[in-house]
Amino acid sequence: MNILPLRFFYIATLLIGALSLSGCDKLGFGAKQSNALGNRPDLDCIIANDFYAVHFSAYIQPSKDDKIADPKAAFVPYCQKIPRAGKMFFTADLIDRDIRTTPIGIRLVEVEKTGQPAPNDIRELRTVAEIPSKLYPRGAVEAQADIDKNGDYVLFLMIGEAMEDDDKFRVPLEVGVDPNGMPMHLIAIAAVAGLLLIGLIFLVYLYKFKQKAGDEANQ
Repeated sequence: MNILPLRFFYIATLLIGALSLSGCDKLGFGAKQSNALGNRPDLDCIIANDFYAVHFSAYIQPSKDDKIADPKAAFVPYCQKIPRAGKMFFTADLIDRDIRTTPIGIRLVEVEKTGQPAPNDIRELRTVAEIPSKLYPRGAVEAQADIDKNGDYVLFLMIGEAMEDDDKFRVPLEVGVDPNGMPMHLIAIAAVAGLLLIGLIFLVYLYKFKQKAGDEANQ
């Protein structure tokens, strides 16, 4: 049996795997610090780094143009992808009880991605809101801010003196995106994988066609 088609299959599989891994590295701003499990209310949104973890939720105040009978029903929790700018409310429930006895400051910053490894993967553009350090003995850290435009933001929880990068707990936020939509880099990976698959099918078909033509010529 000729193994040429199998070689094409293995090469395509390796390429697709490599593209998938590169895409995973680009999730969020520093994927090591972000592990969001969902954007829908029925999914838990957990964000963690090597030392801390929080249950996070973001809410948007309904605009005057929203025609909703029950205003409370308009407060839908989001994870890290938020559909539009506006007045927002953030809650972070501290999973680790030890840091409930440590003062925590809050900063909401507009950022741009640099493409560099964390923690240099973002550049701060402006501070949108800042709350001085204080204790949250019940474990519920709350903040609100007026975000006036779509873009990339980071909500920093400054734990204690925040001397180390791990104590500057980051919650990356994307404002102005579909919360349930597929990230653009994953769409690109899926498109490339589809092209590779089409190419693989064409090569196998071409090989079979040439093999059949050769067999007929030898008869």
